[in-house]
Amino acid sequence: MTNNEEKKIREKLKQKTWNEIKTNDSWAIFKIMSEFVDGYEKLSRIGPCVSVFGSARTKPGDLYYELAENIAFKLTQHGYGVITGGGPGIMEAGNKGAHRGKGVSVGLNIELPFEQHDNPYIDNDKNLDFDYFFVRKVMFVKYAQGFVAMPGGFGTLDELFEAITLIQTQKIGKFPIILVGSEFWSGLLDWIKETLLEKFSNISKKDLDLFHVVDQADEVVEIINNFYTKHHLSPNF
Repeated sequence: MTNNEEKKIREKLKQKTWNEIKTNDSWAIFKIMSEFVDGYEKLSRIGPCVSVFGSARTKPGDLYYELAENIAFKLTQHGYGVITGGGPGIMEAGNKGAHRGKGVSVGLNIELPFEQHDNPYIDNDKNLDFDYFFVRKVMFVKYAQGFVAMPGGFGTLDELFEAITLIQTQKIGKFPIILVGSEFWSGLLDWIKETLLEKFSNISKKDLDLFHVVDQADEVVEIINNFYTKHHLSPNF
């Protein structure tokens, strides 16, 4: 990164004055509305899809990159499209697998000062750009038939717990949430069980049933298919 690029990032991230915040807030409403409208119009036509989350830093050849690609491919063979954050790493792997399976491949990109850029495996008419994380997260949830969380960082955890919270509080209907990689997720799950549930009673035991932990691509597809069969629901095909 050049000095000029670093300077631009610093200027963009610089704390605004209170007067600037008040002035910009009113105009930001229109930008937020436009992102919602554009997202609703484009994504309402994509058909049943599964959202795939994970780190932007995962490289091709990594175990979880290859697993994410395989999961996405298998999902397309069962009639599902794939929604990702549109960037590199696990997101690229998800779109790549969907593209290889000739299924719907959606990218919900976000403007960031680092890491994020469009990957080349998104359908041309299904690449959306967002300035606001909260608008983007609405799109992930509203148009997903299931969530697949691969190993990732803070962004992945944010998206995962957003989905779990919305289902737990019955703000949205229940759908499968699947954590892939027991080695990666085991420490977090232990903390949830031992600290949140047993020590502090901040969740209910039934909340542990809101998600599954698997290690194989076929398990992901099986859980999603079984969910809709068991509940006699159509995944909006």
